[in-house]
Amino acid sequence: MRLFRPIAVRKTTVAFAHCDLPCGVYDPAQARIEAESVKAIMEKYAGNEDPVFRTRALLIKEQRAELVKHHLWVLWTDYFKPPHFEKYPQLHELFNKATKAAGASGGKGDVDPAKGQELLDLIAEIDTIFWETKKAA
Repeated sequence: MRLFRPIAVRKTTVAFAHCDLPCGVYDPAQARIEAESVKAIMEKYAGNEDPVFRTRALLIKEQRAELVKHHLWVLWTDYFKPPHFEKYPQLHELFNKATKAAGASGGKGDVDPAKGQELLDLIAEIDTIFWETKKAA
């Protein structure tokens, strides 16, 4: 019957949370693991001339690169909040570079293991900031 009361009469409860779920569900490790797979596939691709193997490697690499982007976007949009972006003004640009490094200009569009390492390096920078924010929370 509470639903049928006039809005002005209903009690409201205000809840505050740092993130949309209890902290501990977010971790850049998910993106890093997928990025490690991307780099490893790039290395295996370079060391194998079999066209069937290479085709399969490209398909799997692109799937893993898409997962890297997904995990980064979740961190960027769900975990990090305005106070983080104020304290770490480079964070937006860092995420932009990392997701592009996982996308068509990097992990998805390239087979050079150096590009895979660049992606891992960007994720490592995000990871450092992430754990700094966890200490402050």
